[in-house]
Order: sequence, then structure tokens, then C-alpha cells
Amino acid sequence: MEKAGIVCCSNGLQKSSQKDLQALELVLKGMGLEPVYSPYLYAQEHVWSGTARQRADALMEFYRDEEIRQIFDVSGGDLANGILPYLDYAQIQKSDKCFWGYSDLTTVLNAIYTKTGRSSVLYQVRNLVYDQGERQQKELQAALCGQEDTLFQFPYEFLQGETMEGIVAGGNIRCFLKLAGTPYFPDLEGKILLLEALGGQEGQMLTYLSQLQQLGAFEKVIGILLGTFTRMESQGQLMYPLLKPFISELLPVARTWMIGHGTDAKAIRVGEVYRLKKQ
Repeated sequence: MEKAGIVCCSNGLQKSSQKDLQALELVLKGMGLEPVYSPYLYAQEHVWSGTARQRADALMEFYRDEEIRQIFDVSGGDLANGILPYLDYAQIQKSDKCFWGYSDLTTVLNAIYTKTGRSSVLYQVRNLVYDQGERQQKELQAALCGQEDTLFQFPYEFLQGETMEGIVAGGNIRCFLKLAGTPYFPDLEGKILLLEALGGQEGQMLTYLSQLQQLGAFEKVIGILLGTFTRMESQGQLMYPLLKPFISELLPVARTWMIGHGTDAKAIRVGEVYRLKKQ
């Protein structure tokens, strides 16, 4: 049975998450994966499960373990960027393991691509035990076995333009911008910029878009892929009208409702080439 590392690089989990992890363990074992757990999963006295170095060391232990094939981060929150200076990027670069995480793990996904050229997956493995779990389990198992790639096939529509092709960078907009001005921020020249969010309303989104504009992002990328913006959309607000004043009418923009924080979310590889074409 192959082994899968389970880590928590962002905020420590609450004890109430134990039931989810127990269910996840059963599902992974049923898929032929034996979970191996980081010693730093649960929050103790503070929001973190361990120091930044401890969490980074736990992740690197899985990269060094030849029996580990996949590494799934089960966390989210605010703290993942703290581990970045302590990661061994040379070890990650020569490894054939895949790192999976979402939300705040956007920082780690993009840092791995920037420092190593390797891709990682924006996806939350805990979706396997939520309301869309049956489909998620089937699609993840098929992807891991190399049978079919439906987990990575998402519907989309073009809001302007008709095609885009390039390496995907980005993810959660708030967390992605924590990398700005650091050695872990990717070169956006010729990239498809993925943007999505869980929280935040119009004011926060305009702030983030202004920062991306001031970074020159919209002049460098060859397209923008909008995922879900959970809180805004629950209130009837859409991201595209906020984005439109910041970008050229010639810049392709597409939207998908299946990348983000939903339990039905598909996966996307940060650091790999995608080709999107108007249907």
C-alpha cells in the first residue's frame, strides 16, 4: 500500500476536526493509501500546531521519505507562508512527490513553483468526506491511478476573449498577495492568473485588485481565470465587474464555478500549462 503524508502547514486544526480526519483515513485506506501524519496537526494553546520551522520540518520529512507518494495538506487559514524560508527547495525539486493544498496553501504552491519549477495541486483532500465525497473519491482515485483526469477537468466560460494558454499561477487572492515582494512570488509574464476567495467583500477585493495592478500583474499575464468568490457570490456580487476597470478589454478572462472553496471543487495544477478555448 502506498503512503500519503498528511500535514498542516497553516493554522492548526481544532479538535472537532478529528472526526473528519478519522473518516478521511478510512477513505484513503480504501483507495490504497496509508496515511502518515505530521506530529503538528492540531492547535494547542495558540492558533498554530507548531512553530513555522517545526511545520516545515514535518513537511520535509515526507519529501525525504521514499515511501510517501502524495502529500496532502488538510489546513487553511493564515500561517502557511511562515514555513517558506525553512523548506529545502533542492530536495523538493528532485522529488517526484505531489503536494496538494488549497486556500492559504496558495503560498506554498506558488513558492514551490517559483523556487523549483515543479507544479503542485490546488485542492482540499478533506472534500473526500464531505457532501460531494462520492464523486470526489472516484475522481481522485482515477487521477492517482492514471486512469482518467476528470478531477482536473472543470467547466468554464469566457467573459472576454476566446482563448488563453500558459502556466497557471495564483490561487486564493488574499494569500497569493502575501508573496508580493518576496523571493517566492512567481514571475507572472505570460502566465494565466488564477484568482478565487472564500471571504472578503467588495472593498477587500478592490484593494487586492489595486495591489495586483500596482505590481504590473495585469500587463504581464496572458489571461485571468476567476474561480469562486464564496462570500461575495452568496450576497449576489460577482468579481468580474470589479476586475473589469483594472484590465485591458483585450485581456482574456474566463470564469469557472468549480475551482475554489466549495466541497464540489475540482483540482487545478499550479505551475503547469493550461489551454482554455471558448466553446
